[in-house]
Amino acid sequence: MSVETGPIHPAGPRDPLAGSRSPLPVEVVRRAPKALLHDHLDGGLRPATIVDLAATYGYDRLPTTDPVALGEWFVEAADSGSLERYLETFAHTVGVMQHRAALVRVAAECAEDLAADGCVYAEVRFAPELHVAEGLALDEVVEAVLEGFRVGEERAAAAGRPIVVRTLLTAMRTAARSREIAELTVRYRDAGVAGFDIAGAEAGFPPSRHLDAFNYLRGESCHFTIHAGEAFGLPSIHEAVAFCGCERLGHGVRIVDDIDLSPDGSASLGRLAAYVRDLRIPLELCPSSNVQTGAAASIADHPIRLLADLRFRVTVNTDNRLMSGTSMTREMLLLSEAFGWGLPQLQWLTVNALKSAFIPFDQRLALIDEVVKPAYAALMAEHPA
Repeated sequence: MSVETGPIHPAGPRDPLAGSRSPLPVEVVRRAPKALLHDHLDGGLRPATIVDLAATYGYDRLPTTDPVALGEWFVEAADSGSLERYLETFAHTVGVMQHRAALVRVAAECAEDLAADGCVYAEVRFAPELHVAEGLALDEVVEAVLEGFRVGEERAAAAGRPIVVRTLLTAMRTAARSREIAELTVRYRDAGVAGFDIAGAEAGFPPSRHLDAFNYLRGESCHFTIHAGEAFGLPSIHEAVAFCGCERLGHGVRIVDDIDLSPDGSASLGRLAAYVRDLRIPLELCPSSNVQTGAAASIADHPIRLLADLRFRVTVNTDNRLMSGTSMTREMLLLSEAFGWGLPQLQWLTVNALKSAFIPFDQRLALIDEVVKPAYAALMAEHPA
């Protein structure tokens, strides 16, 4: 049985999802406040920082030590259409993130870069278990990253671009440390850790393998998201929602496999798609990354437009800024160019993200009412088209 909807098409001019006539100027998008829920710390390093850290700590496996060429290599290597090949690029970034000073520096630069891109709130995730090869303890890894984010927030505020950064601790679904990482999350949740995540290759590693961690987190009233529905399809999403009880879906783009479109433009939602929409489970969509890993053929073919028209809780994210050569400004520009989305649509996406953030309700509301909406109102007054 499925849920029927009417024809899918832009509604009247007052509809927040009705497209504008032309793409937005880049400077307008850059100035627009943004909220980011899905960004990997080890996927967003500056190429020059990688080169510098490699020299400092004796990491000699980089394909090149020229920062420009290295940045290009990461994008080309990740642009394979395979999630597994995409994940291989992280050997180099993780390789230079094995010391406390390196983690502090990378986290501080991450906060600065996101703030410069117009982000006012960001949740940046990383897997502590990947940063212990040189002897750091898990707690030391977390404390170094949290210190880096504090430093980056201070620098961003001094530059007139305040940002709130929180982190998610990620367990690797291919390993067996998820309960340990879940306990680490709870231990640091009042110090800047907003929640928990699992990541890594989906095929053959279902989220239900980590039920002990998710049961523990629910018992501790702790937030968590799950990478699901990126490279693997509906079974991964079903397990994440039905068995694990996730609050958000990391990517979740394959939920479109449970939606049928008729020739007349009407949509029929399967049970799972309808359930995800009914519960307002946020989708942490990452358009450029989804194209790179083969989840979508192109930005124009990305199901974000369909899911937005169907009123799923859609958010837009960067995933891995280095590997995708992207930023929140670029992701929003691509959507504006592909679908004619203007400032009202970008505000809708930003509010969706803040509604779904893993921070207290009053803090979410303050960012929406005191930062996002006033800034967008000013931008729309300047650019009424």
